[in-house]
Amino acid sequence: MSRNAWLLIIVLIAVLLGVNNTVYYFTTKNSLEDGLRHELDSVAKQIAISIENSRNGSEIYQEEVGRELRAASVATQYALDSDVDKVSNDQLAELAKKLDLVDITLLKRTKDNIVLYKSSDPKEIGYKTDSWDPWYQAFNQLFDQKQVTIDWGQSLQNFWTGPFEFSSTETKSIQKWGYYFDGTTNYISDPYISYESRQLAFDNATGVNTLIQKTLDANSWLKEIAVINPETFPDGKAKTLNEKGEWVTHKTQNPIIEGAYTLKAATDTANVKLANKQGLKTYQDATIRGEHVIKLFIPVDVSTKVASMLDGEGEPIPRYVLTLVADYGTIQHTLNEQLINIALIIGIATLLSLVFLYWVVAAYRKSQDKLVRRAQETYLEEINGMFQSIRSQRHDFLNHVQTMNSLAKLGKTEELTAYAEELTGEIHQMNDIINIGNPAIAALIRSKMLQADTLKVEFTTVFNDMNKLELGIKSLDLTRLLGNLIDNAFDEVMTYEEGNRSVSIEAGQKDGYFQFMIRNTCSRAEALRDKPLFQAGFSTKGNGHSGLGLHIVKSIVDKYKGVITMSVDEPNSVTFMIKIPY
Repeated sequence: MSRNAWLLIIVLIAVLLGVNNTVYYFTTKNSLEDGLRHELDSVAKQIAISIENSRNGSEIYQEEVGRELRAASVATQYALDSDVDKVSNDQLAELAKKLDLVDITLLKRTKDNIVLYKSSDPKEIGYKTDSWDPWYQAFNQLFDQKQVTIDWGQSLQNFWTGPFEFSSTETKSIQKWGYYFDGTTNYISDPYISYESRQLAFDNATGVNTLIQKTLDANSWLKEIAVINPETFPDGKAKTLNEKGEWVTHKTQNPIIEGAYTLKAATDTANVKLANKQGLKTYQDATIRGEHVIKLFIPVDVSTKVASMLDGEGEPIPRYVLTLVADYGTIQHTLNEQLINIALIIGIATLLSLVFLYWVVAAYRKSQDKLVRRAQETYLEEINGMFQSIRSQRHDFLNHVQTMNSLAKLGKTEELTAYAEELTGEIHQMNDIINIGNPAIAALIRSKMLQADTLKVEFTTVFNDMNKLELGIKSLDLTRLLGNLIDNAFDEVMTYEEGNRSVSIEAGQKDGYFQFMIRNTCSRAEALRDKPLFQAGFSTKGNGHSGLGLHIVKSIVDKYKGVITMSVDEPNSVTFMIKIPY
């Protein structure tokens, strides 16, 4: 095989391996990304369920705190005078201390407002509540109906409370207020407690933030988890301007309800909106602070209205968005490891493939060289045999002339005629062989004639216009092609009686191609029509035959862009016809 052919094979192998490696890389990458998304989705669903359970538990706990505040309100009413003007701030301070409350405030209704009239905390006194929506609406319902019916907060008999929240009068702490009025006083009792004294311990043990932190600790590939309020995201916390000119934030309207939101991307707002409005989970590839991450936005429906999650108008939201941020570096690390392993495997496989290919090519070339040598030896033997026959005829010519002279002197005319005809036939036969015009074919035909005489086979040949054979067909290929066809014909006719052994060969130059036609006796010709005669290894001769003869013929014909066909033109006869263009 030439150097260029080897180079072409190596380039093709390299290209195939490169394509295979590229396809494998992207297939693996997509598979790992799908796996990460599936893992994100699974973790998100588990977290959503856990968050809902935790949040519901927190809501139930808040309701219990509300009942505690109602009990404190009833106790406050029994401990104080029914007229707010007869209650002192010192009494309220002492009572708040006994009931383990932060403070107690009493609300009085005026002509056009409801004010904080008395309190254990002097800073509370004098505030008007008409800007506190929906608290002001609840206060009026308590005074008018002794019951709150607004669809927010917790309503009990003669009592109402909202969620833990920042106060308009105390902006640095989170508190929960309870409001009680049964008509026996001219004020609303308002005991309140702090988030730190009641809810904080519960949230630290079972709250959403604790759950999120445990999830992050257990999954190193998770970078961040946040519970987003889609109604207030991303503009910031809703604020109210109080009477002191201070902007008061509202915990219930925070855009980030729980968790942390520090890994921000430009597409987050659109993805949160999409998840909230259409109820669809959304994935986003992003590079944040130089880190490649995948973000998942998944909507979570709230089954009941919750006072701790409100929109900008103070109404409970029906759905929040849970977002998880995964580190893409875990995928890249896995890909890098697999690429190194694959590169090693491909390198070893390539080396072994090249060694195996070299061995196959070497074995093939050795086999081909062996066949060529055998053909050359046969060619030389047949050429030498033909020239030996010619030399023998010349050597014996004097003997033939003397014999004929003796027969003439003796007057044996009939014997002389017979002898001359026999001698003339032998000379014509040799001349016909020589006149074929191609030494290789001439030598082959002469050899096959001798073989036919030995085998008692009737072997006839017709060759015409073979002068252009040297233009394109190698002599060795010709002897292999015709030799295999004649041998195949001889093998077939030897299965019949001596008088039925007939093989003929015709060859000639046609318009643009050479035609070779081998015909021989074959009683089973019809049965051979559908057989794979030209397939390597196929043989109809039984054991001991390689089945390569016709396959070699077909290979040589294909090499010269020719065609070979088998036909059954007459009973008990088969013909192989070859056409090779020149």
